[in-house]
Amino acid sequence: MDLLSIKDPSFLKGLTNQELEQLSKEIRKFLIEKLSKTGGHIGPNLGVVELTIALHRCFESPKDKIIWDVGHQAYVHKILTGRASEFDTLRQFHGLSGFPKRGESEHDVWETGHSSTSLSAAMGMAIARDLKKEKSYILPVIGDGALTGGMALEALNHIGHEKKNMIVILNDNEMSIAPNVGALHTVLGRLRTAGKYNWVKDELEILLKKVPAVGGKLAATAERIKDSLKYLFVSGMFFEELGFTYLGPVDGHNFEELFENLTNAKKIEGPVLLHVITKKGKGYQPAESDKTGTWHGTGPYKIETGAFVKPVNPPPAWSSLVSETVRRLARTDSRIVAITPAMPVGSKLEGFASEFPDRMFDVGIAEQHAATVAAGLATQDMKPFLAIYSTFLQRAYDQVVHDICRQNLNVFIGIDRAGLVGADGETHQGVFDIAFLRHVPNLVLMMPKDENEGQHMVNTAVQYNDGPIAMRYARGNGLGVPMDKELKTIEIGTWEVLKEGKDAAILTFGTTIPMAMEASGILEKLGYSIKVVNARFIKPLDESLLGQILVDNIPILTIEEAILQGGFGSSVLEFAHDHGHYQAIIDRMGIPDQFVEHGDVNALLKEIELTTENAVKKLQILAGKKQQRA
Repeated sequence: MDLLSIKDPSFLKGLTNQELEQLSKEIRKFLIEKLSKTGGHIGPNLGVVELTIALHRCFESPKDKIIWDVGHQAYVHKILTGRASEFDTLRQFHGLSGFPKRGESEHDVWETGHSSTSLSAAMGMAIARDLKKEKSYILPVIGDGALTGGMALEALNHIGHEKKNMIVILNDNEMSIAPNVGALHTVLGRLRTAGKYNWVKDELEILLKKVPAVGGKLAATAERIKDSLKYLFVSGMFFEELGFTYLGPVDGHNFEELFENLTNAKKIEGPVLLHVITKKGKGYQPAESDKTGTWHGTGPYKIETGAFVKPVNPPPAWSSLVSETVRRLARTDSRIVAITPAMPVGSKLEGFASEFPDRMFDVGIAEQHAATVAAGLATQDMKPFLAIYSTFLQRAYDQVVHDICRQNLNVFIGIDRAGLVGADGETHQGVFDIAFLRHVPNLVLMMPKDENEGQHMVNTAVQYNDGPIAMRYARGNGLGVPMDKELKTIEIGTWEVLKEGKDAAILTFGTTIPMAMEASGILEKLGYSIKVVNARFIKPLDESLLGQILVDNIPILTIEEAILQGGFGSSVLEFAHDHGHYQAIIDRMGIPDQFVEHGDVNALLKEIELTTENAVKKLQILAGKKQQRA
């Protein structure tokens, strides 16, 4: 079949199971070839080929709502809904999104990128359907990893209580981004090995009906036997106790089993949970055999060998630089404990876990829990390192405010993937953390200009004992600068003048330092003298240096790879106002008031005008204003 000719999923209803098997092979071949060039979430998508086909064959999208939790497994869905021709642009600027996108297709009924949201969204859609007296099926598809998220458990509780008609598809591949952890994972493990509970229950019911009735006592006994059977065959029957009808486990790669159970699910009143067992990475050996999460999402790779296409001898990755420095310090400081919410691989904590298994805790997809565990550790004079992506830290905001900062606890928060992250798009851009952290009392927030300063900042954070401290660092690799052998501490709230100048000053930090230096160099050739300041402490500000710049009446341009509203530039404006510098000349560059789509970071920076060229223009205007005042 020509996948590029697919317009909508209706054609599936006319295919035989044999033809569907062939279609599955063609889709896998297509994904393996396309993703070898663009990169993307190959493991999750190879695992849901048959499941996605079965859902679109048995239901009527978009009337029936298929809601993909996290969304990184929706590539097959995109192919079946007419977007195969766009896969050459996957995750590229102005190209096909790597996640469901409501603007792309009417079949994408829910946008996501963070886990554990599908069940709550499904509940909202089910309530709306019933209030509007419409007829449709609501089908959230949630993975076993995402099911451990607190929001998913809250939704299960509500759905079971309200008894809304809904078919929850539990896509159980025994693994999310990293191997799953927790008691619920153990429950699912028992369910996988328990066999088909509903078949056994039905067989027993038939057997009991053959026994002649001897009054109500035997009938009551029979019911008790049936009720207790679920505890015998499926330990705990977690989902049925929550109010769901449990079906499964089902082979997620067997069309006959999928069709039979989906058909049965449609006949059941109230919420149903269909437990589907799939193989992550199915059909591509390197992805199938992956046990660490490496093939969850990748860059380009060579199909024949599975080798990733990477630069030769690149500088150290920021995640590795930070985690390995923490590991180095942990060798002489037994207080250090590492915590991550399901991102040990992404945060490069494998080495720490190997050397200090008793001090490494992956709590699963549970960011709120991770933050408060760190707080609890800190109350006992431990030194917790919470490694968490900027975009996922958003989910733990209340815990940072209420549990960590309010109690002024010595927690070191490593804010990974801070700034634009590129191909994963709006849901993953780490641009809001400055704005939502800067106003929280007691917190120190910093970002290094390069990996050498980064290792010293990690040491500073570990040695700091006056409350919470957070360090932002970017996705990708450092600059390749020489590294000091001995670790140092940096005085909290101190900035660094990288270049002197009197016509204007650039205040910036982290990834935009090279932009500032380049702009200053261009303007120097044009006769301007531009000061460049590494404003490495976003909070607290270096009040002494900033105050002197304002007293000297030097115009200021702030640059940050973060949202402007409430960001670093705003803090400079506030400082100028609060200290009576009402005539100060200050301009700001950063992320405008919008969600930034997916694409190459350089293309995104150009799109939002966060470039050297724009900095040069702004500085010329600022220097001109100073001359007009002189």
